[in-house]
Amino acid sequence: MSDSLPEPWLRGHLGKVPASLLPFGHAFVAAREEVETATQGLPDSRIWIEPWGAASIGFHLLHLAGSTDRLLSYARAEALSESQREALAAEQVLPVPRPRLEALLAAWATTVETALAQLERTPPSTLNDVRGVGRAQLPSTVRGLLAHAAEHARRHSGQIVTTAKIVRAMELPEES
Repeated sequence: MSDSLPEPWLRGHLGKVPASLLPFGHAFVAAREEVETATQGLPDSRIWIEPWGAASIGFHLLHLAGSTDRLLSYARAEALSESQREALAAEQVLPVPRPRLEALLAAWATTVETALAQLERTPPSTLNDVRGVGRAQLPSTVRGLLAHAAEHARRHSGQIVTTAKIVRAMELPEES
């Protein structure tokens, strides 16, 4: 988070996001800002380190953008596209070459902007509308999907913050 700004939930409205959806929007903004701050100055070589078997920062960033995109699709009552299914597969077996931090951060920032735009377009009257999730069409609601997407983003941003502190503290050979 920025040292000069209060946390997002204390900053008030987010564009035209309805008041009932602000907690979700604030969570997405907080997740974006935490990730940007935590990874600032990290070399690309460190974002793929898996300290003591924990998931890498790179994995969390790939998953953040992809999973949020998928959950938002379900909230719109849309099936996953071919590119979304490919992104999901890429999360299971990390792509080679590994994406650079700059590209991963840009994808996450774009996903957050897309999420905020979707929140602006979501009528509060639809929050209890039933939505199916995945191929099995497991039951959820618009509210459930938005809440899970926001909570999931915060969980992974927290993991990125912690992992970034660990990889910064690790004694590794000097970068060339």
